[in-house]
Amino acid sequence: MKFVKLIALSMILFSIAIQEPFAMTNEVISVHSPDGEISLELSLHDDEGFNYRLFWKGQLMIDHSKLSILPSQRIEIIDTSERTVDQIWNPTWGQFSTIRDHFNETTIDLNIAGAPVKLFCRVYNNGIAFRFMTEPNQVIKQATYHFDFNFLEGSKIHYPLGEREPVGPISVHEVKKRIRLPVVVEHVSGKYLSLLESDLYSAEGFSVMQFQTDGGLLYSSNPMESETGKITTPWRVILLEDRIGDFVTNSTPLNLATPNQIEDTSWIKPGKSLWDWRVIGYKALDGFKYGANTESYLRFIDFASDNEIEYFLIDAKWYRSISEGVIEHQNNLDIARVSAYSEEKGVDLILYYDRKRGHYGDDKDLFDHYQALGMKGIKYGFMKDNVPFTRRAVELSAQSKLHINFHDNPVPFTGIRRTFPNAFTREYCHAQQDARRAFTPESFIKMALVNAIQGPLDMTNGIFDITGFNQGERARGPKELNTYYSTVASEAARTLIIFSGLVCLPDAPEAYTEKADLFEFIQKQPVGQWDESKVIDAKIGSHISTARRHGEQWFVGSVASQKGITLKIALDFLKEDTEYEITFYEDTENTHCKTNPEAYRVRKATALKGDVVNAILAPGGGHCMWIKPKI
Repeated sequence: MKFVKLIALSMILFSIAIQEPFAMTNEVISVHSPDGEISLELSLHDDEGFNYRLFWKGQLMIDHSKLSILPSQRIEIIDTSERTVDQIWNPTWGQFSTIRDHFNETTIDLNIAGAPVKLFCRVYNNGIAFRFMTEPNQVIKQATYHFDFNFLEGSKIHYPLGEREPVGPISVHEVKKRIRLPVVVEHVSGKYLSLLESDLYSAEGFSVMQFQTDGGLLYSSNPMESETGKITTPWRVILLEDRIGDFVTNSTPLNLATPNQIEDTSWIKPGKSLWDWRVIGYKALDGFKYGANTESYLRFIDFASDNEIEYFLIDAKWYRSISEGVIEHQNNLDIARVSAYSEEKGVDLILYYDRKRGHYGDDKDLFDHYQALGMKGIKYGFMKDNVPFTRRAVELSAQSKLHINFHDNPVPFTGIRRTFPNAFTREYCHAQQDARRAFTPESFIKMALVNAIQGPLDMTNGIFDITGFNQGERARGPKELNTYYSTVASEAARTLIIFSGLVCLPDAPEAYTEKADLFEFIQKQPVGQWDESKVIDAKIGSHISTARRHGEQWFVGSVASQKGITLKIALDFLKEDTEYEITFYEDTENTHCKTNPEAYRVRKATALKGDVVNAILAPGGGHCMWIKPKI
């Protein structure tokens, strides 16, 4: 399939900014946000590159920090130009059905060691971004993309730690090794910043950004080589928000990404998926024991078909071995029969592949083989932070019309879902018990507010048989029994809070059937097809409450730490003069994440805009609402 750039724009306005986007005084270049609240100041320091400072609402957020592409090379400013862009575009799927792209940009034309280089400085109302770009030349064969972040003394940071709980809050001085993005900064003023990158897809030759420390300075130095001298760096991004939860719905990283490269996106369908991995060994009340076999998979497909579940994900146990051009299936699995049955029942299949266990060959052949098997997606494991591989896998999977889900601490390709919307999700987090470590309510809240900033997560929330899971009644429960702390209301809420193109459900069909009234909250979610999303309230270590709208309906999910909490949720996001029916899915007075995790209740009430819901969350508990206009 040939791919062409397709930019979905419903409006393009090139307008005059609220204040001049560019000014130069005493060799200081200033760029302001469209609303005038953010001010970026740059100055050139010969062979040291640029120095920048960042102000927000009149307050210094980042002090003198360096920015360069060719350290120790003399730099000359040749020219500057500026523009203001205000446009609307429509993502194929996501947290919003329309996204506004509004920024002021100054482009600085440079001469570095005799080669022409452009520095793009883009300022939004809630973030800034930098990118260098060169045309092919004979001078620049090696480059080092260097970026400093000099925070004010007293600021604290949080950052991901692979499949473990995110680190923080700590000072930069306490960081001992390289850390990965995104970094969340609690500024001394009480405001928040987040550091990450976008559009790594377009930056051939660059690896994923990592941070190091030098005293109280956080910095990133990313070397690369170019035979042609043509360089496009990733965007280095700094987001700014008054509330930490707003980073998760901040669209700046998406706006910075390369627009959609898939001409026909009609086959791309986000949704919910059942999953066999956690269910292997589960014994149903009728005596049926689940395994990696045909009978089990047909049972999954029946439940998915009957309950509006779009996908069934088959994990690593479906094959015995992989060699060049050959995948040996399990003896008790007829994958052709399963595929045909799933097509008959209207359920799409996603199939796992792990290069650690053997190498089929070129990914083009692999993806074509998966397509021939009748698959609609691939879950790709154990390639970690290999950037060239990830870029190629996304492109080739799209050519074979396969959705793709990367696992095992993969590359955080922020913005890739705009460029290639078949890239559904990634396990850039601790998916439930996937490393068989304890998974606490506190670690979930931290990942929902830190790891999730970089994009969709496959966290596999939704365990309903928490007691059986904790007691080891299946092959892949907790490594240490009774260490999974959650409630079933919290599990339902987590499926909404964590944004993804694929909400992967880890429990047995019978576990969901037994609690069908609670499962309704998951079943009715239009995954990935949201018109509007917002984090209502959040605090690291305490709670998070998220609301998402599809049409006239709202879904709201909240979870608490092991201390529990009572949240007052104001329904000020509803329409005026409309009466709504709310279905509540919530903890009871006796619910507790350790001692009574499966106690819940479902009730209904009516509400109007401005009403306040008194949501009582048990220790480690949750609270869900499905809100729709009353008929």
